[in-house]
Amino acid sequence: MSPPAATYDIPTSTTAGNGLSVKKDLGVKPAAFNGQSKTLAELEDKWESFTFAPIRESQVSRAMTRRYFNDLDSYAESDIVIVGAGSCGLSTAYMLGKKRPDLKIAIVEAGVAPGGGAWLGGQLFSAMVMRKPADLFLTDLNIPFDDEGDFVVVKHAALFTSTLLSRVLQFPNIKLFNATTVEDLITRPAPTPTDPKAVRIAGVVTNWTLVSMHHDDQSCMDPNTINAPLVISTTGHDGPFGAFCVKRLVSMQQIEKLGGMRGLDMRTAEDAIVKGTREIVPGLIVGGMELSEVDGANRMGPTFGAMALSGVKAAEEALAVVDERRAQNME
Repeated sequence: MSPPAATYDIPTSTTAGNGLSVKKDLGVKPAAFNGQSKTLAELEDKWESFTFAPIRESQVSRAMTRRYFNDLDSYAESDIVIVGAGSCGLSTAYMLGKKRPDLKIAIVEAGVAPGGGAWLGGQLFSAMVMRKPADLFLTDLNIPFDDEGDFVVVKHAALFTSTLLSRVLQFPNIKLFNATTVEDLITRPAPTPTDPKAVRIAGVVTNWTLVSMHHDDQSCMDPNTINAPLVISTTGHDGPFGAFCVKRLVSMQQIEKLGGMRGLDMRTAEDAIVKGTREIVPGLIVGGMELSEVDGANRMGPTFGAMALSGVKAAEEALAVVDERRAQNME
């Protein structure tokens, strides 16, 4: 038998028979904080009398869980799901948020901290290098950089990543579910004359990342789902969670095999990734370094222009097909 749940009312005002307002006493004292301060500067030199506004621990819990589960409910049917919140996924989300505020966009990120490998430039060095014309994306975000001719340098990669992440999270139609991983793809039959077993992607199967990591030593941990007519996968090159969607396409026999990422060649790798960003199978667009595993493109190393512009192209590709895929998904 489960223990009884504790229930507490949030402090409210009631009106007594004489018309006077009476506050219920739930053990929370009335506001003793410096409620007269209107600016941060007005708090200075008043720390002896300072205290925060009153709150119950349950109010904190309810404020978090209520919003989270409302988001789960709202985004269970999304227009687009972006898998991976690295530099390519966030760039895709930024462009979609700007161009189509009517679309409901969910971002699913396996890590606690979004940003992927874009918090540092490379080998624990801070500066971020982007080859032109990726500087146009930086200008759109109003991120300063040093112009070095054929490339530009942002003084710290974290400036790029934090700015981009902040802009994305401010869009009211975009929700980031971090510490959440995609465990599988939702499919629908889409046979063609040449491939009677072909499918289209109709959403993602999700779970909390820590749960997903323990399927081998725990049980009864079924996943959750998000239906969406279009999925954009930007999970990076092969790794613990990398290239997940394209590897799943192979195991589902929707593509024959992966090309495998080739050795590092910046000159060819970045062009190949941007040009190759596309819908691999109906309902699944792939961008960023995940494409290197599909197409056998070269590794590019610590230069990030292709990640940003692959995101720009992924958004363009998505907008070209999203309405068509939405109609299919309702069939």
